[in-house]
Amino acid sequence: MTGNQEQFEIKFRLTDGSDIGPKSFPAATSIATLKESILAQWPKDKENVPRTIKDLKLISAGKILENNKTVGECQSQSPLCDTPGTVTTMHVVVQPPTTDKGLIFISNNTKA
Repeated sequence: MTGNQEQFEIKFRLTDGSDIGPKSFPAATSIATLKESILAQWPKDKENVPRTIKDLKLISAGKILENNKTVGECQSQSPLCDTPGTVTTMHVVVQPPTTDKGLIFISNNTKA
């Protein structure tokens, strides 16, 4: 073993088709850390701007990636990239904010 940790070149595809990256991440990088990187690099001219990592979903190979997993763990469960040394594209979805107030208001309106 050479002691070099495996690196992944990842770019993040936004819903409008634009990209953030590519950038290199070690296999030990958590999905939450990837989301923090996305937040820091989020284009300021976009309409739907996430405020926290909870507002983001990362999708790779058709699977939503969990915040507590690492890039390496995701690679071992479902390969993120078929060919070593290529750029992996992860899709970014911004969840609209939800409020409990709206749910309470709706349930109050259903009462006559």
